[in-house]
Amino acid sequence: MPRCQTGWRQATGCQSVVTALCLLALVLAGARCTLLAQENPLDRAQTPTAPPAPKTPEETRPVLEGGDNVARQATSRRDARIRVDVNLVLVPMTVTDPMNRLVTGLEKENFQIFDNNIPQKIKSFSTDDAPLTIGIVFDLSGSMNSKFMRARKALSEFLRTCNPQDEFFVVGFNDRPAVIVDYTSDVDDVEARMVMLKPENRTALIDAVYLGVNKLRDAKYERKALLIISDGGDNRSRYTENELRRSVRESDVQIYSIGIFDQYAPTEEEQLGPILLTDISEMTGGRLFRVMDMNDLQDIATRVSAELRNEYVIGYAPSEVKKDGNWRKLKVRLLPPAGLPPLTVHNRQGYYAPSQ
Repeated sequence: MPRCQTGWRQATGCQSVVTALCLLALVLAGARCTLLAQENPLDRAQTPTAPPAPKTPEETRPVLEGGDNVARQATSRRDARIRVDVNLVLVPMTVTDPMNRLVTGLEKENFQIFDNNIPQKIKSFSTDDAPLTIGIVFDLSGSMNSKFMRARKALSEFLRTCNPQDEFFVVGFNDRPAVIVDYTSDVDDVEARMVMLKPENRTALIDAVYLGVNKLRDAKYERKALLIISDGGDNRSRYTENELRRSVRESDVQIYSIGIFDQYAPTEEEQLGPILLTDISEMTGGRLFRVMDMNDLQDIATRVSAELRNEYVIGYAPSEVKKDGNWRKLKVRLLPPAGLPPLTVHNRQGYYAPSQ
């Protein structure tokens, strides 16, 4: 009998030890998950200390793709470019009415396009919702703390109302920018990563946009857009405004901005923030949307998505072909149907001609 009691006590003791070890393992696993959730990829980010090497003429040229079969020649290879014999300049644009509402249903004959003030013959006209690559530049500076939850929901609303074939990446920034989510078409990937982030520190807006524009050079689709969500100006970047503007002009990226600005900006950089975002957006054919009421944020994000899905894309072969690498000014004139109010067209301001 004593022998049996001793064996029972030993077994009970072993079970207690095993139970304790299991509980300890669960506690350690929970702590590890908490640390991973609190990990901020921006802490590991490094801002480039110098601009990248000068681009070759092939890299700096805009969307100068040619032929009526552009869509059939498109490829998903990131390092591939369409090579054709005839250059076709593609100009995406949106049209709005006096109430700033999107206007759809216009036809080819409602548009005239000018290249360096020379009228051009429109060779292609499209309103298809073709997939595109979209880079998100998301402000994670400390001033976004009270706005972060709604801004994150607005981003989710934007992504879920885009073309299901679109691909995305997210650049987050505070003191420095970092790629938070690399190229994906899965909205859940983006949402899962954004949940783990926490706004803090200062605002390197210019560096973040610069990073986003350059990353779009690896885009899968020819149509490329950048969406900036920020609440203020820059107070931390290494790149300058002029360097950013030059990079934007050389790209074929369309930029939209959602500005969550304070009504009374206390600092000079916060006062200049809206000016910078307006400039770089309008020069690409995009726009800045100001958020006056945080309750409107998701509606504005949905509106940006709708504009990207309802663009007119005009293609023309320049009548004056000069491979001099110079800036060529674009102008679009509307010839709307009778009875419509005055309309406004939004298109990029120009492009660089190829240099060879």
